[in-house]
Amino acid sequence: MSDSGFPPYPPPPSPVPPPQPPPPPPPPPYQPRPPQAPSRSRRRLLIFLGAVFLIFIMFISVMLMMVSSFDDGDELALDFASDKVALVEVQGLITDSRAVNDLLRKYSKDDSVKSIVLRIDSPGGGVAASQEIHQEVKRIRDSKEKAVVVSMGSVAASGGYYIACAANRIMANPGSITGSIGVIAQWTNYEDLLHWAKMKDVTFKSGQFKDSGSPVRDISAQEKEYFQQLVDELYRQFLESVAEGRKMKIEDVKKLADGRVYSGEQARKMGLIDDLGNLQEAIELAARLGGIKGEPRVVEPTKERVSLFDLLFGKISNFLPTGTTSGRAVFEYRWAADAPTFLEK
Repeated sequence: MSDSGFPPYPPPPSPVPPPQPPPPPPPPPYQPRPPQAPSRSRRRLLIFLGAVFLIFIMFISVMLMMVSSFDDGDELALDFASDKVALVEVQGLITDSRAVNDLLRKYSKDDSVKSIVLRIDSPGGGVAASQEIHQEVKRIRDSKEKAVVVSMGSVAASGGYYIACAANRIMANPGSITGSIGVIAQWTNYEDLLHWAKMKDVTFKSGQFKDSGSPVRDISAQEKEYFQQLVDELYRQFLESVAEGRKMKIEDVKKLADGRVYSGEQARKMGLIDDLGNLQEAIELAARLGGIKGEPRVVEPTKERVSLFDLLFGKISNFLPTGTTSGRAVFEYRWAADAPTFLEK
């Protein structure tokens, strides 16, 4: 009890907290809005742009094919020009005739081509390859359908001259190197090297001359006579072709055909060529012989690009004398591989 004699008041009851509201429901999972269908005008615009892009790609493809098929600068004019001079090049060692002869036949059948200029910059090469190109040039010349004019570059010797002598006209620079009328057969003999390395060659053959020219043994006296007869026969064919093409006597050709080379100026005095002049003058001469008035359009094929891989692996044989890579005797109308090169100082 309290001091007043009354019982104490009970403590007031604690306040009851109000009830909490229920938690809000979780948000629904995110759903992207479906893309709106493009309007009709926008769809048409996309179709139009796609068509323009496709036409552009087709146009570029056609242009690239035209550029790869024709020479730069002439590809568009080729379809319309009718007075054209074709330019065909014979460059480097002559090992195969097909590429040159294919072009000669193509242009000889083309009515829009009135004449052909054969630009030769070659020391010669294989006998058969030189003869095949010579025969094609001679065929065009004898058909009298169009003239063939040869333009000599730095060198047009041996097999290069063999080809040239079949043309209607031959033009060379005063300093062009030509001539070298003759035949050469050479190879490298490895007999001493095999002896040094203590190696022996084993050969089975069906006749005395089957392995003639073998690089692993010395050549016999009979083989020397045999090879010389072959050289003399091929030399006779060369003399006859020059005499026929240049309208000279074989005796007169033989006086000049001891293998030596001549400058263009010397060759003209000897009757081996007709005129002195550069490539442009040869083109102008061919145009006149073809009856072209004014400036002719020059047609030439796209040059093949030789890659570093081709030089190292694929086409190195095109830049070396044939006998160097074969190891066997090869007969050629070729200016000697170790012949000097004349450079302007």
